[in-house]
Amino acid sequence: MASGNLQAHPDGLDPDTIDRPLYETVIRPHQSLSRDGFRMVMAFCCAVSLVTSIACLRMGFWPIAGFFGLDMLALYAALKVSFRRGRSFEEVAISQIQVVLARVSHRGERREWRFNPLWTKLTRVEDEEFGLRTLTLVSRHEHVAVARDASPPERELVAQGLSRALAKAKKGY
Repeated sequence: MASGNLQAHPDGLDPDTIDRPLYETVIRPHQSLSRDGFRMVMAFCCAVSLVTSIACLRMGFWPIAGFFGLDMLALYAALKVSFRRGRSFEEVAISQIQVVLARVSHRGERREWRFNPLWTKLTRVEDEEFGLRTLTLVSRHEHVAVARDASPPERELVAQGLSRALAKAKKGY
């Protein structure tokens, strides 16, 4: 009759938990302007442009109205490109057996790096005024920037989580 205790692995390891992530996060670029904010900014800029264009037309400076229209078109295009780029993200997962960094572009293109956590270290470049500038995973002559689109405080939180997970993975099973 079985006692209900499962046999332990001879090495003391549980094979089902060895590839379970110690740390996992998705890093998205910071966007300060929401969709509603975009509409309000565009409405305000178009209203100012329209009022100024009408005033310039009444004074006889008709080419200015066309240039204001081009400015609004350029502002719209720049904000749309910014929103599209905001769809990109990075996924970082650290387990006992590997570090996986995946970068997905705004077009859906995926690039992935895999490292051994025992050979991987985290390097930081800090600035007194701006905080954590760059965060890089380094493994055997390969350097990959992490959280490059995040703000310095968000990058600091990611650095703390990555450091703890790498230390735990290096400590052992």
